[in-house]
Amino acid sequence: MTSSHLWNGVRYADLAEAHVLVSGGASGIGEAMVRAFAAQGAAVSFVDRDAARGERLAAELGAACRFVAADVTDLGAYRAAIGRLQRQAGPVRCLVNNAADDSRHDWRRVEPDEWEARMAVNLRHAFFAIQAVAPGMIEAGGGSIINLGSISWMVLSPGLPVYETAKAAMHGLTRAMARELGPHGVRVNALVPGWVMTERQVALWLNPETEAWLERNQPLRGRVMPEDVAAMALFLASDQSRMASGQAFLIDGGWAHG
Repeated sequence: MTSSHLWNGVRYADLAEAHVLVSGGASGIGEAMVRAFAAQGAAVSFVDRDAARGERLAAELGAACRFVAADVTDLGAYRAAIGRLQRQAGPVRCLVNNAADDSRHDWRRVEPDEWEARMAVNLRHAFFAIQAVAPGMIEAGGGSIINLGSISWMVLSPGLPVYETAKAAMHGLTRAMARELGPHGVRVNALVPGWVMTERQVALWLNPETEAWLERNQPLRGRVMPEDVAAMALFLASDQSRMASGQAFLIDGGWAHG
């Protein structure tokens, strides 16, 4: 089965017309998730700072897809975007905290303002998005929150310590909010990709040396694609995962230990 066919014929009836919000949805894993939810008939909303790419994707997917250009590190703008989308499409039933930036950095040269900026794009927005949508989920009697993690801190990847700190904290946020929101029927889980072959990853990092490194470390043959991650997001958003919460679901070809 090719990655493009992962959800062909797979239907989660409860996702039809459900309002799903994805941050960083204009490219990469986020784009795959937007497409996957749209294919289920969900009312998909997404935000991204790349206005041109986001508008093209929304236009392609049609009227059931809504896009607002917003930078998740600008909490005022991001909160306003979430409020606007909820007024248009109703309370969010599934929130996917996907936006992130794994740009490499040298720990010896990180200054406090860079630390704060990296935490803002990789962690902070997730908490405040939860804060914005959870009241509607509570009122509705349930919902699903999916926090994107990373195996990078589990496998000791070099060159991105602040990113790894933020992504490790996503697990703590997931566990904490699973406890806070569980009594209201809201599930909170971490979705943890391995090395996913997005357009950006292929352009920046894939070469014969890293291909050989991946072959040595990833037990399953083949490559993790954005659609692989999106397929798990569909399951976690659906009531088919109704008793799963506070967990980390790894989509990494068997590489890391959760």
